[in-house]
Amino acid sequence: MKYNRQLFKKLFFLVLILNSLLFFAQDKPYWKEIQEFKKLDETNGIPKKPILFVGSSSFTYWKDVNDYFPEKTIVNRGFGGSRLLDLNNYSEELLTPYNPKQIVIYCGENDIATDNPTAAEVFERFKTFFGKIRQKYPRVPVAYVSIKYSPSREKFWPEVTEVNALIKSYLKTQKKAKYIDITKVMNDANGKLRTDIFLDDMLHMKPEGYKLWSQVMKPHLK
Repeated sequence: MKYNRQLFKKLFFLVLILNSLLFFAQDKPYWKEIQEFKKLDETNGIPKKPILFVGSSSFTYWKDVNDYFPEKTIVNRGFGGSRLLDLNNYSEELLTPYNPKQIVIYCGENDIATDNPTAAEVFERFKTFFGKIRQKYPRVPVAYVSIKYSPSREKFWPEVTEVNALIKSYLKTQKKAKYIDITKVMNDANGKLRTDIFLDDMLHMKPEGYKLWSQVMKPHLK
């Protein structure tokens, strides 16, 4: 009986620990979105050597991305209003399953707009994620899409410029790494940002905006 009571106590505490871990996991930002990706992969399967898109809502909203690049096989794993911090938190789930031929990143805009980090801090978050990619996929090409100048976040534009410049300079020093600048293509003939390509929130884009992006991105996709 004494042995059974001890075993029961051990099992009871084990259940408590497992429940606590599950609770804290579900409490993490975007935990549910990551679980949805797992379900999609189980249901649909993972294509062989896809181009992996990872990042924030500008990729999340690009639900028909494969229509813009019909000759490519793209797995889009943009989620919510994620930050580079979130990409780092979920790097294992975002990177490991896909064995991609190329990784394309759009992220950093929400970092800048949240918690007032310095440009250097946002850049360090990017370097951390890039390092995680290189640990797992040393030879897979990586492309970073520059942070766009969203009209609703005009007060952050100086930081956007600084972060973009830091990341661009860094990627020049790295092998199999590209910086894709989508700034000019989003401007009008006078060099001013086109607001007509944005939704009413002046943050996310209409299909015309993605069409412009695809024109710039296409030559860089494997």
